[in-house]
Amino acid sequence: MQEHLCKVKRLHQLDLDQGYGSVYLPFALERKYPHADRAWIWQFAFPSTGRSPDPRSGAIRRHHLHESGVQKALKQAVRASGIAKRIGCHTFRHSFATHLLEDGYDIRTVQELLGHKDVKTTMIYTHVLNRGGRGIRSPLDIG
Repeated sequence: MQEHLCKVKRLHQLDLDQGYGSVYLPFALERKYPHADRAWIWQFAFPSTGRSPDPRSGAIRRHHLHESGVQKALKQAVRASGIAKRIGCHTFRHSFATHLLEDGYDIRTVQELLGHKDVKTTMIYTHVLNRGGRGIRSPLDIG
């Protein structure tokens, strides 16, 4: 991750050198901190490969990597690994929830972390509790 962030920081510096390098700041942060949009700390950890117009302001910016790019990269990584399982980005979400419950986190915490409005949606993960936390941990743990 450190190596990746070093590359991203160099890309950000290149953008700044070329007169770009700003990022959209949420809420009123842009007014409160007028130059923060160019600060390294606010830049995306996974930026897009190209710059494009911001639909809100028209400013040319580098936005975050589109989810389809992540999905394609994961698909290639799974294929290259030789894992003969159907694995997608959502697999990690299920694994995350399952491991939290196995580690003793309460269902309301898991609900909040997953962003579920109704705890009933989160309850699908409680199958691990019925097996004493020693059942199938996640789709990635199946050999």
